Amino acid sequence: MNADKKYASRGLEGARRATAMPVDESPQGTALPRPAVIARPDPEVAATPTRRRFTAENKLRILKLADACTAVGSLGALLRAEGLYASNLTTWRRQRTDGVLSALTPQKRGRKASARHPLRTENETLRKENARLSTRLKQAERIIDVQKKVSEILGIPLETLEAGERT
Repeated sequence: MNADKKYASRGLEGARRATAMPVDESPQGTALPRPAVIARPDPEVAATPTRRRFTAENKLRILKLADACTAVGSLGALLRAEGLYASNLTTWRRQRTDGVLSALTPQKRGRKASARHPLRTENETLRKENARLSTRLKQAERIIDVQKKVSEILGIPLETLEAGERT
């Protein structure tokens, strides 16, 4: 019975560990200091979660801190403090070697604009000009046909140009 009292005072319940320890006691028997005010996190959950975005400066700052971590476990502590995974560091390091700040700036999502071939633009302008000239030619041919019909109705002979002559 005396052993049960000894284990109970340390927070042990027989062969298994106690589920909760009193705040006043530590396993060694020394008193723990109580915090004056406990800051509780906001329990409200955002309606639409927002994805974290890291700026280039933020990424470079974290990479600098990660490169400075030489002690055992210090890199893991940094990752936990920043709320990151090791894969983030790997990706950012690769981006840093590819192109320092240009690769680290946030990329626009979605389909990328394709580079236009210079001959394609020239081809489009020539097609438009060809279509415009074709409509003008059709209009001129109609006008000439109307003039021929009017001259026939009025009995006015039209001058025909022979090959090689100019008016």
